Amino acid sequence: MIHSYVIIMVLCLCHFYSAFGQDCASRQEMQSSLKQVQKLLSAHEASYVQSLRTLRKKINLLQAATTKQAAKPDNGTCPKLEAPVNGRKLGKVQTPGHEVHFLCEAGYDLVGAETRMCQDTFTWSGQQPTCRNINECESSPCLNGGTCMDEVNQFSCTCTKGWAGATCQSPVPTFFVTMMNTSSSTAGSSSTSAAAATTLPAATAWPYVRPSRCTQVQGTTHCTCDPGYTISGRDTSTCTDIDECELFHNGPAGRLCLHSCVNTPGGYRCTCPAGYNVTRDGRNCKDIDECATRQNTCSRDQMCINTYGGFQCVRVDCPRVKNATYVKTSPMRCERNPCPVDNKACSQAPNSFSYHFLSVISNLSAPRVMFRVSAVRVMGDTLRFSLLGGKQARRHFTVQRSDRQTGQLMLVSPIPGPATLEAEVEMSELEKRVQLGRYITKVTMFVSQYDF
Repeated sequence: MIHSYVIIMVLCLCHFYSAFGQDCASRQEMQSSLKQVQKLLSAHEASYVQSLRTLRKKINLLQAATTKQAAKPDNGTCPKLEAPVNGRKLGKVQTPGHEVHFLCEAGYDLVGAETRMCQDTFTWSGQQPTCRNINECESSPCLNGGTCMDEVNQFSCTCTKGWAGATCQSPVPTFFVTMMNTSSSTAGSSSTSAAAATTLPAATAWPYVRPSRCTQVQGTTHCTCDPGYTISGRDTSTCTDIDECELFHNGPAGRLCLHSCVNTPGGYRCTCPAGYNVTRDGRNCKDIDECATRQNTCSRDQMCINTYGGFQCVRVDCPRVKNATYVKTSPMRCERNPCPVDNKACSQAPNSFSYHFLSVISNLSAPRVMFRVSAVRVMGDTLRFSLLGGKQARRHFTVQRSDRQTGQLMLVSPIPGPATLEAEVEMSELEKRVQLGRYITKVTMFVSQYDF
């Protein structure tokens, strides 16, 4: 084909020179012209071949997409998933592209996938998770021969004789007094001791004062008191109650009570604030789960969130965003409805909103990870994580990337309670710097009043 064009071009050139009465071009000029023509034709041929290749690729892609769409049945769904034992499942939609989330009750760890997505093949991603009981006694927390008893989300210690405390770390004090007998006769001393053991002024006969118990051995008088009492001063006949709350308020072995101590005759009693119960060891406080025990006032359209010392009734409503509408696909998730083809503002709105609620203690130490946001599958070449919200959120939180597909909400400064804080984590998906999707995770933290 190229040779034909070259012959035609040569004839045209010769005809051109002849028409103007000139001799045909020299051999050197003719070769130069032919080389230029050949380069031009080669360039056109390469462009033509490349266009054919591009067209062939597009036709193949269109044919594959048409075949896949024809093979895909209408109204297909993934099989129904069950909630794990001692756990919950969030999400009911079983069509491709939708997610189902799993949570475990307090005292259990989630083993397996936290989130599973219905794929185009109508199968779920990941493995079915289970909830495993947390054995708090595995680390042998009870000291000095104490016996550990595993409980839901906590443990308690049964201490051996002579030890007390949450982990049997505190020795139980014992008090006694020894006095030398200075009387002239043993009989007289015995009668004095007997009188000391049996007589007590009526004005001091009350629960916090008791008579001592004295014995005489080889001319020496030993006086002792009941546990929780001690001989004060020179009067060995009187035992006075020990105020353990004051004596062991902030000793080297720790406080007697986690919250509040009440002195009682011969002992003490620990109390807890409203919303807590005293644990079996009598010293610690255990939060009452008002949601699990149905001791709450939440209505049917509200969700009960247990907090330290109380509960919160929350209701998740889908946000109102300009140029876009949302539908609730699970109790904690709202997804954007399909956008019209010509509505660019709608396509730039967040694809989904996820809501999570956390209960934390006051003045929690920082820095620490509070929440993680991960992409189940990545469509673009870049994922970006950022923190949204006002000054209060940025004062206590920041967002860091832990790996390519995961961002972490970090606590950077302690939060004094009681307080309620909200933080929003945005995950943006991009392809060659063009936004493909935005996903907003709203985390609400209920901070308790107490830091124990």
